[in-house]
Amino acid sequence: MFKDLFSLKGRIALVTGGSRGIGKMIAAGFLSQGAAKVYITARKAGPCEATAKELTAEYGGECIALPIDISTMAGIEMLATEIKKREPKLDILVNNAGTAWGADFDEFPESGWDKVMDLNVKSVFFLTKALAAPLRAAATAERPAKVINIASIDGIFVNPMETYSYAASKAAVIHLTRRMATKLIKENINVTAIAPGAFKSDMNRAARDHADEVAKRVPAGRVGTDEDMAGVAIYLASRAGDYVVGNTIAVDGGVVYASAGSEIAG
Repeated sequence: MFKDLFSLKGRIALVTGGSRGIGKMIAAGFLSQGAAKVYITARKAGPCEATAKELTAEYGGECIALPIDISTMAGIEMLATEIKKREPKLDILVNNAGTAWGADFDEFPESGWDKVMDLNVKSVFFLTKALAAPLRAAATAERPAKVINIASIDGIFVNPMETYSYAASKAAVIHLTRRMATKLIKENINVTAIAPGAFKSDMNRAARDHADEVAKRVPAGRVGTDEDMAGVAIYLASRAGDYVVGNTIAVDGGVVYASAGSEIAG
C-alpha cells in the first residue's frame, strides 16, 4: 500500500526558472525520485544548459534545458508549443519563475509593478492554461496531474521590506492556486502551492550571503536547505500529495506560523 509513495518514476515535469535557486532544488529532487524527464526554463541559455547537464549527469533521468523568457505571452506560447511538440503528456508543472522589485512607496515605479505582476502572476495562469492539454492527457483519477505554484511567505505575512508588487503578487498566487484548483481538480489536475521562507538564491541574497544573520530570525534557527525545498515539492508531486488540493504549504522554519513577527525576506 505504501510502496513508492513518494516515487516519481517515469513522470515528465516542467520547472520554470529551473536553472538556479529553488527551481533547481525542485528539479534535482524530482530526478532523485525517478522522474524520467525534467524540463527547465530560464531566460539565459548558458546557465540553463549548464544546470541541465549537471543534473542529467547526477541522476538517472534526463534534465532538458529550454531557455525561453516567459514574462511575455509570446514566450509563454513558445514554451507551451515546445513542450507539446516533445511530449503528448505532462505530469507535473512547477510555476517557479519569478522576480522582485523594491523601492520606497513614494518612488515605486509602474515598471517595477508591471514586471513583477506579469511574471509572478500572469505567467502562472497563462502558462498553466497553455499547457492544459498535455496536463489533461496525463491526468487520471488514480494519478492526477500536478500543478505546483511557487508563492512566498511574503504573500501570507507582511514583510517590512518595501517590495509592494512582490508581496501583492505572491498573495495573488496563493488565491489563484485555490481558484484554479477548484476548477481543475474536476479534471484530475491537482493545483497546490509552496510558500518558501529563507532559502539561498539570487533572489534572496540575504539568506545566501548572510545565512547566519538571517537564521537568528528563523524559529528553526537556520535557513532552508535543498532537501527542505525538494522534500515538499516531491510530496506534492507524488502519490503522497494526491489528496492535498488548493493548499499552500509554508516551508519557512516557522517564520509565519511559529513566531510573533519577523523581518525575513521570502
